[in-house]
Amino acid sequence: MEANTQLNERRLADAWAELHNHAHNGNPLQADANRMAFADPEFMFRRETRGIRFQLEMLKPDLGQAEQGIESTVVVYGSARFVAPDEAAAQLADAEASGDAERVRRARLAVRNAGYYDLARQFAKLVADYSERQRPADRIYICTGGGPGIMEAANRGAHDAGALNVGLNIALPHEQSGNRFISPSLSFKFHYFALRKMHFMMRAKALVAFPGGFGTLDELFEVLTLVQTKKAKPVPIVLFGTDYWKRLINFDVLVEEGTISAQDLNLFHYTDDPQEAWDLIRAFYKL
Repeated sequence: MEANTQLNERRLADAWAELHNHAHNGNPLQADANRMAFADPEFMFRRETRGIRFQLEMLKPDLGQAEQGIESTVVVYGSARFVAPDEAAAQLADAEASGDAERVRRARLAVRNAGYYDLARQFAKLVADYSERQRPADRIYICTGGGPGIMEAANRGAHDAGALNVGLNIALPHEQSGNRFISPSLSFKFHYFALRKMHFMMRAKALVAFPGGFGTLDELFEVLTLVQTKKAKPVPIVLFGTDYWKRLINFDVLVEEGTISAQDLNLFHYTDDPQEAWDLIRAFYKL
């Protein structure tokens, strides 16, 4: 007697298995007209297929996060150049031993900035500790750009708490790779900055910007613009490092010159304390 057909039976062949079998049978994947389109890198990287790559880069991280229950995130931005306190201390010891004044100056700067690494790690652990006590549907996950520096520190803080955390990395000429504290199944790499920034916002319930360079400024002003223009719902935006941000950007000048309204200054908050940063987010959502 024939077996009954199952409703959930796969009706399409496993294309990935077919590709492997093809290669194992002595037919390596090479560019030719006979290859399946999605298995043809030369075809997939043509200018005309850019729209398909946009779709794939949008879809893969979205499905990957949804499948693991990642619906709400706190996004942490900040410099990729800040190192952990122990590494900064080692750099300073080496610099002082060398007698090179410029090396000593840079190493002392690294020691100072390592304080932000430690604070980002503390902040992320606060978020993760809270979320680990909640039911899965109410958890908030740390998300970063996936690189070193402040990004590593925030992923590390969540990792310290045993919590899942997300890294949205970007392929760069110097081969930046995901830091070791990102949950492996949530470490995604992007080619397009625009789609990466969209993914930051898709699940963000709050954004915390530590001191950083061009990339941090780009991401911060994207968020401020989206919220100001109501293209995105209001979320807590925290500028961590009051002295840094107030020296870097004089937002009052924008008000004085009439390029933003005084109310726009309420879109963000300054802080220097991890607990206060977390309290601002909790108060916004009445957690």
